[in-house]
Amino acid sequence: MEIFKDLFSGFSEVEILKTIAQAGLVVKGVMIVLILFSVVSWGIIFYKFFAIMSARGQSRKFLDAFWTNPKLATLYEKARRYKKSPIAQVFRAGYQEFNRLLIGARAGKAKVDAAGNPSVRDVGSISTELLGAESIERVLRRSIMEEVTRLESHLTFLATTGSTCPFIGLFGTVWGIMNAFRGIGAKSSASIGVVASGISEALIATAFGLFAAIPAVVAYNYYLSKIKVLTTEMDNFSFEFLNIVERHIKRMK
Repeated sequence: MEIFKDLFSGFSEVEILKTIAQAGLVVKGVMIVLILFSVVSWGIIFYKFFAIMSARGQSRKFLDAFWTNPKLATLYEKARRYKKSPIAQVFRAGYQEFNRLLIGARAGKAKVDAAGNPSVRDVGSISTELLGAESIERVLRRSIMEEVTRLESHLTFLATTGSTCPFIGLFGTVWGIMNAFRGIGAKSSASIGVVASGISEALIATAFGLFAAIPAVVAYNYYLSKIKVLTTEMDNFSFEFLNIVERHIKRMK
């Protein structure tokens, strides 16, 4: 215990920087790799935080508009405002398919506007012989998968950082301890002055690995839980939208 007490006594930020500067080439390489992992993962953490918060906020606003607006055509136009809402994008995909089928049942082919979107028409008198909820359901499922993929983008890097960086730091730790033992063998002495440099390198490499891994793991689990909630909300919304479509079709028959 006295050895570790002497080792860490006066171990300030300056001493840490001095130890890093005096570290061997391999340990420096390990630290650079860990710093790069940490910088990129922190960038992803901040980016995904704002992206998921925007998705949640706009989804809540869209759902409020959905339940207070009975006209799907009007809601379709309003959904353009909520580009970051995954639920709004699912609705737009489902409504476009619904509208395409309605127009196809009437005219034999869909007419599109200048932007390439199906035109919104009064569907009250359109025959529904060719309509079915199966194609709309497939479109909704595909749209949900696309939105989940978009929400989960870059999370793989956080998972990789959390699982890999501790082992990269461990490699630096082992290398530092090996240097410490080489120092003992070269000088035939086990004094603190001989082993301090190698042990310091080893401990700093471990600290760098944990510093990179811990925030990445915490952020990964947090964002995954938020995405799971959004996925459930998209599933529930798709069921509600299908119910509305089926009721609309039955009224038209």
